[in-house]
Amino acid sequence: MNFSIRLKRYWISTAAIACFAAHGASAQERIESSSAAPPTVAALGPSEDVERTSTSKLDSPLPSSSAADEREVSWRKLPVNFLHDQKDMWLFPVQLAKGHHLLPTALIVGGTAALIAADPQVMPHFRQTDTFHDFNRAIGTTSTGAFVAVVPAAFYVTSLIRKDTYGQHTALFVGEALADDAVLMTALKAITRRQRPTEIALTGSYSDTFFNSNGSMFGKGTSFPSGHAMMAFSVATIFSRRYPQHRWLPYVAYGLASAIAFSRVSGGSHFPSDAFIGAALGYVVARFDVLHNH
Repeated sequence: MNFSIRLKRYWISTAAIACFAAHGASAQERIESSSAAPPTVAALGPSEDVERTSTSKLDSPLPSSSAADEREVSWRKLPVNFLHDQKDMWLFPVQLAKGHHLLPTALIVGGTAALIAADPQVMPHFRQTDTFHDFNRAIGTTSTGAFVAVVPAAFYVTSLIRKDTYGQHTALFVGEALADDAVLMTALKAITRRQRPTEIALTGSYSDTFFNSNGSMFGKGTSFPSGHAMMAFSVATIFSRRYPQHRWLPYVAYGLASAIAFSRVSGGSHFPSDAFIGAALGYVVARFDVLHNH
C-alpha cells in the first residue's frame, strides 16, 4: 500500500472525532442530569450510599469540562460573545503594557521572527522537491478547508439530533472561534501583504516578501498568517479542551491540525513562519478568547 493511500485512509478516519466526542458529550449530559438532584444520604441504605459515592468519583467529569465552569453560549448569545472576543483581542496590547502574558507572547513573536529569518533558506527546498507530492494530493487546499468547516457543522447536527446540549455548545464555540479567526486573519493579511511562495519564481529570492503581494486590499491571496493553520488549531483546541476525558483526542486533533498546517508549507502556499503564527494564534483565540481557559 503506497503512502498516498495510507494517508487518505488516515485522513478519513480522523472524521471519527465528531462521533466519539458526541458520545462523550452524551455521557457528560447524563452525568450532569443525574447529579442535579441527588437523593439525600438519609434516604439511602448503607450499601446504596457507598455505591452512589463510588460511582460519583469514577464518573465525575474533569474540572475543565464542568458545566458549572462553562461560558454561556447560544445562537442568541453568539453576537455578544463575538463582540467581547473582539474587544479582548484588539485590547491585548493593553494587557502587555500592564506586564501580563509577556513570556508566551515573547515565545510566539520570537519563534515567528526566527522562522521569518529562515524562510528564504527553507522555502526553496519545499518548492523544488517532489518528496511531498502524495502528501499534498491527499491533504490539499480544498479538502482541508472543507474538513475544517464540515466537522463542526456535522457535529452540531449530530448533537441536535441526540438532544445533546453540551455538544451543541461545543459546536457553537467552534463557530465563534472561526469567526474570530477570520477577522484577525483578514486584518493581518491586509496589513502585512506578504507574497505567497507560489508568486515567486522557483529560483527567485524569498527574502523580500512582505508588503509586496498582488492580492486584494483586504488581504485575500496573501500569505501571512496561514488561515488554514489558524482555523485547524482553533477547532482542535475547542474539542480537546471541551472533552478532556478522552485522553486520545488531543493527539488526534492536534496531529491532524499539524498535518493541515504543514500541508500549507509543503504545497508552497505558505512559508513556515506563516503556518507557525497561524497555529499559535488559532490556539490562543480558541482557548483564551472563546473558552476563557486560563
